[in-house]
Amino acid sequence: MSIKLDAAFVPLNIAVLTVSDTRSFDTDTSGELLASRAVEMGHRLVARVLLKDDLYKIRAQVAGWIAEDDVQVVLITGGTGFTGRDSTPEAVACLFDKHIDGFGELFRALSILDIGTSTVQTRALAGLANGTLVCCLPGSTGACRTAWEGILAEQLDARHRPCNFVAHLKPGTLCESRQ
Repeated sequence: MSIKLDAAFVPLNIAVLTVSDTRSFDTDTSGELLASRAVEMGHRLVARVLLKDDLYKIRAQVAGWIAEDDVQVVLITGGTGFTGRDSTPEAVACLFDKHIDGFGELFRALSILDIGTSTVQTRALAGLANGTLVCCLPGSTGACRTAWEGILAEQLDARHRPCNFVAHLKPGTLCESRQ
C-alpha cells in the first residue's frame, strides 16, 4: 500500500448488514469480521443489522442508511450468489448513483486464488449513492476477508495513494452505535 505520509487517517462511519436466512448474531462470522476489521482500523461501527434475504427489506435498510447523514459506508455480506433467495444485487444496484465496476472485477480476480473458477458465481458489486459507499460481498467469512485485505483496507484509508474512496464520501458526523 502506498501511503501519503503527511495525510491524516480519517475515521469513517460504517454500517454492516448481514443478509442470511440461517445466521444469527452469534453465528455471523462474516459480519463480525467486517465490523471488527473496521473498528481495528480506527473507523466507527455505527450500525450492525442482520436481515433475512428479502429484496425489499434489504433495499429499505440500505436506502435508509444512504439517506442518513452519519453513515458513510455500508458493507453488506450475503445474498450475492445464484440461489433463488439471493437478491442483494437486485435490492441495492438500483440505489446507486454510480456503479463501481472495478470493485466486482477486482474481487473476482483476488478470489480466484482461493476458490478457482467458482469465483464466476459471485455477484459482488459496489457503488456510490448520496455520498455513501455501498459494497456487496459474498456471505462467506473467507470472501469478506479477501475483500477487506485486498480492497477495502486501502480504499477506506484517506492516506492511500494514488486514490481512495474517502474523498468521494459525504462528510461524516460523530454518532452513537446502533445495533
